[in-house]
Amino acid sequence: MTKEEFDNQLALLKAEHEQLIKRKNVPTPSFNGIYQRYEYPVVTAAHTPLFWRFDLDHMTNPFLQERIGVNATFNAGAMEFNGKIVLIVRVEGFDRKSFFAVAESPNGIDNFRFWDYPITMPETDEPETNVYDMRVVRHEDGWIYGTFCAERKDPKAADGDTSSAVAQCGIARTKDLINWERLPDLITYSGQQRNVVLHPEFINGKYALYTRPQDGFIDTGSGGGIGWGFTESMERAEIKDEVVIEPKIYHTIKEVKNGQGPAPIKTEKGWLHLAHGVRNTAAGLRYVLYMFMTSLDDPGKIIHRPGGHFMGPQGEERVGDVSNVLFTNGWVKKDNGEVLIYYGSSDTRMHVATSSVDQLADYVVNTPEDGLRSATSVATRNKLISRNMEIWKSLK
Repeated sequence: MTKEEFDNQLALLKAEHEQLIKRKNVPTPSFNGIYQRYEYPVVTAAHTPLFWRFDLDHMTNPFLQERIGVNATFNAGAMEFNGKIVLIVRVEGFDRKSFFAVAESPNGIDNFRFWDYPITMPETDEPETNVYDMRVVRHEDGWIYGTFCAERKDPKAADGDTSSAVAQCGIARTKDLINWERLPDLITYSGQQRNVVLHPEFINGKYALYTRPQDGFIDTGSGGGIGWGFTESMERAEIKDEVVIEPKIYHTIKEVKNGQGPAPIKTEKGWLHLAHGVRNTAAGLRYVLYMFMTSLDDPGKIIHRPGGHFMGPQGEERVGDVSNVLFTNGWVKKDNGEVLIYYGSSDTRMHVATSSVDQLADYVVNTPEDGLRSATSVATRNKLISRNMEIWKSLK
């Protein structure tokens, strides 16, 4: 490829990239009164900067080859920062290694643009192989904390076993999302940990965390459910007493496992929680999102638990590296009460849905609980039908 051809092709790539970044996102026509989905994903692998992937020097890359590919962008933490909406995106390269990077938008719906450099996350004395799925929380102590999964090869794996791993909760803190201080991993006494989320406020002078204890890297074993525990310090975080407050339950959307999504949102009625639940199907595991509410006085006490899933994968969301999956670890409550819900689909891309505190609180408080049997499910639905019949017959 001549230098002129190289420059022309690079200009074309840049123009296509800018067109993608600046594409206006539009609401889908579907309506359920709870949230509004949007037509396009907000962040994809194609949103990552060209200078992350291509060597732009004709001398060292005469064919303009993509040198370091990006496979997926998903499972992002989220927050407002300096008047913008930022996502702490899990970016996965072609080499399967994940890292964190900040993507910023003026409105949280479209025009997400990555900062020039990914996050350089310091390592502990025991370096992990992979990091992913950061929850980012602005705590009342003044720090922004990131809690994430730190994955290492299982030292007890048998010879030739190159897939067994150990997951623990990595912890880091920052003031500017650029310079991160790495703290020691969370210590618990329940095997492995994923989906650990820091509560944004002190509880009786202590840091409170939502956990997900499990026996193995994939299988929860005797563990599972959303746990609740306290630590005196985040600098050497240790939970000595861990209580499961939201267990997995047979033949529900959370029969295999479940985990806290982002940190809860405080409302007048209680703390709003967004979580993921996993069940078995003939085609494999299905991940959906669900909600519940905990008490203002005791954020570890559930007071409302609507039955069924809040959001399940639809359309192209069902297709990707790990199909039939929705996962969330980020949402943003704006000053006007609007809530931006960010979710990854099939371990491939990021989406947004919009709602409000009032809508979500109404959904959580007034949606019936799961009766756990087909007979109670029919009884609950019949009750709604009976209440609606006169109204329905009066509609023209």
